[in-house]
Amino acid sequence: MDAKDILGLSKTSHPASQEKKSRPVKESQRKPDGISREVYALIGGVPPLMPAVEPLQLKKRPPTDEKITWQWLPFTSSARKDNLQLYHWVRVVNGVPPIGDYSFAKYNKSVDVVKYTDEEYEKHLTDDMWTKEETDQLFELCQQFDLRFIVIADRFPSSRTVEELKERYYKVSRSILIARAAASPGDVSEHPIVKEPYKFTQERDRKRALSMVLSQTKHQERKDSEVLAEAKRIAESRMAARNAKESELPITFNVERAIVPGETLSPSSNSELPSAMVAPSTSMAENTSTLASLRMLRVYLRTYALDQMIQAASSSAGLRTIKRVEQSLQELGVNLKPRVPTKSVCAQHLELRKEILTLLNLQKQLQYKEAEGSSYRDSPYETPGTPKDRTFVPESTSFGGERVGKRDQKRKAPGRAEAPSSPAQPKRPRKLRASDM
Repeated sequence: MDAKDILGLSKTSHPASQEKKSRPVKESQRKPDGISREVYALIGGVPPLMPAVEPLQLKKRPPTDEKITWQWLPFTSSARKDNLQLYHWVRVVNGVPPIGDYSFAKYNKSVDVVKYTDEEYEKHLTDDMWTKEETDQLFELCQQFDLRFIVIADRFPSSRTVEELKERYYKVSRSILIARAAASPGDVSEHPIVKEPYKFTQERDRKRALSMVLSQTKHQERKDSEVLAEAKRIAESRMAARNAKESELPITFNVERAIVPGETLSPSSNSELPSAMVAPSTSMAENTSTLASLRMLRVYLRTYALDQMIQAASSSAGLRTIKRVEQSLQELGVNLKPRVPTKSVCAQHLELRKEILTLLNLQKQLQYKEAEGSSYRDSPYETPGTPKDRTFVPESTSFGGERVGKRDQKRKAPGRAEAPSSPAQPKRPRKLRASDM
């Protein structure tokens, strides 16, 4: 008796649709070389993010014909002068130990200390503050400790400061090099000791200032920072005032140049001026913008600034006018660009160009006025509206004291007869008003 008998179910088998589905056969994947089985199991068949590297490329195996051993062998170093023999482990290939100098001996660097003779000392190196024995001891210690003057000052027998030892050593070395160069041909001007002499006072002051800075308290450091900030603020304000003053100077100059030509002309003729005569008003703004752009650069060549100012001053003029300005400069014997572009020379050159441009504009205006006057003189007809064409006609009055209208005072054209007056028309009777009744 089973569960189907209890539930009253038939014992027939399930239909074909309810049969268990056959599971697909998994394709066996071979583990790639270079990856362990555990790592490959964690990956789960997903390709790695980084490409697999061949193990042969990670570590090259030594050749099979080489036998490598390590042996405890003695060695000597050329850096030592006492021929001391020490031992260390050495890699031996096929039983043949390596030969040659110690591999670290190449890092032993020594200083070439100048040597002098007794004759050279008596001739060039005598000093009242130093004896020959002290100088000899100093150079021996310099050779022994490779110019480590802190150690040399500690080993020196007499009480000498580090600055005094440095001064004596570099002074003696410099004198010996110069004396030997004078005796035998040779250039030592590029030698560091000759080119840059040691300055005892500067080194002493530097160390004193450094010790003062290192011994400052927090309060003193705060006060120093406040003073430096105030000094920076004052410098920036002065620079801004100077830039503003420099920007105002060209503006006033351009205004004067724009007013002077206009003073000699009448107000009515200003509207008839060509466009070149009103150029200073536009060049003023262009010069201002040019100066502003130059101030943004902070550092620039004076020739570049002169080219920019010339271009701004002649921007309103045409190409022919600019060529005439350059031709006038050549006629005067002036270079188109100053050979010595100092501040005053550039200012005078720019002033001369502006004056030549103003002269050419005035000449053009004079030719314009002369052509206009000659056209008036050569005209066969009289221009109406001139004062000589205007005649004064007095107002006539009638005997009754009534004024004659202006219609009766029209000028008579030549060759025309006076038209007969029309007969008087009778007046219409006036309408009666209610007040007249």
